[in-house]
Amino acid sequence: MNDDFCFACGENNPFGLHLTFNFDGERIFSKKILPKEFQGYEGAVHGGIISTMLDETMCKFISAKYHEKSLTARLEVRFKYPTPINQEVKITAWQENQRKNIITMRSTVETADGTITAEATAKFALLSAKSA
Repeated sequence: MNDDFCFACGENNPFGLHLTFNFDGERIFSKKILPKEFQGYEGAVHGGIISTMLDETMCKFISAKYHEKSLTARLEVRFKYPTPINQEVKITAWQENQRKNIITMRSTVETADGTITAEATAKFALLSAKSA
């Protein structure tokens, strides 16, 4: 299920985020310090990068829990505060519910002081027929 050239998590993508994940059975986590190359306006991570990290973390939760591939069917991101460049952030995702092959997820980006800078909700479609 791994794609070594994935922009978000691929080890072999020279331009990627290289996110790694820890799954505890209920939540999945990733920590990252984003350099200036991922900046939107001065000092803040670009919103597209934030959205990518939120989406990827939710997708990795599904992969870790169900061992299946999924596709993002809907993604809604709320940007609460600027996410700082060159500071560690923690991305966390968890499942809210499941109805047939559709899984509803939530995810947050949090700074070291506990400030949630962005949050997302999403619906993912499992690709496996056995999940339907």
